[in-house]
Amino acid sequence: MMKRLLLLSSLLLSAAHGAPVEKTVTYEQGGVTLEGFHVYDDATSGKRPAVLVVHQWTGPGDYEKGRARQLAELGYNVFVADIYGQGVRPVPPESGKEAGKYKSDRKLFRARLDAALEQLKKDERTEASKIAAIGYCFGGTGALELARSGADIAGVVSFHGGLASTPGFAAEKGKVNAKVLVLHGAIDPHVKPEEVAGFEKEFNEAEADWQLTAYSGAVHSFTQKMAGDDPSKGSAYNAKADARSWEAMKVFFAEIFK
Repeated sequence: MMKRLLLLSSLLLSAAHGAPVEKTVTYEQGGVTLEGFHVYDDATSGKRPAVLVVHQWTGPGDYEKGRARQLAELGYNVFVADIYGQGVRPVPPESGKEAGKYKSDRKLFRARLDAALEQLKKDERTEASKIAAIGYCFGGTGALELARSGADIAGVVSFHGGLASTPGFAAEKGKVNAKVLVLHGAIDPHVKPEEVAGFEKEFNEAEADWQLTAYSGAVHSFTQKMAGDDPSKGSAYNAKADARSWEAMKVFFAEIFK
């Protein structure tokens, strides 16, 4: 009897969650073929809130796909952007050079972000008024670029992302439509206090709705286990900051998607 109850419980749980639907999606921007990743839970029919995931400096990979699956389990329609282009998946130090191309050319960066956002917006499952973007490291910078550009989305979340803008591309007063959540490592040597202060000044002057949480003891890449566990290297996984930042994102989503 107990085995039958456990089996029934398992079947009911599976039915409640449905099955994740995953697919690779190719799309284009500026004549360049890009390769994104789309995932959603088919237990829900019809439109739902949607999340764009922007990758870290090595391009979209297993890490981003894993986060996308987590978001799909929460009921979101999720699309992982490809900023670099199909097949461009650099490893350090080349990844730094590739990311640098877009950080130094914000117009191109925004064009690639917009192309991915358009893919998510046009999907039949996306509720147009309930879209958010999140990103990690380089992707966190990307999420903030969407906010700076005035993208018509509900919110953005930056996980240990770069916070600096470039001349001519700063957030403008009254033009930031998205609410902004920055989740930052308090001792991140790659994003120094003056950069944090610059972000605060920029978004205050833009009269944006923003918030920033700094996690004690956390450096860069604090959500990524592949960064290792030695904070003296400047990038390292921090389990507490990882768990807390994910919960902070969920609370933020509950606010912007209500």
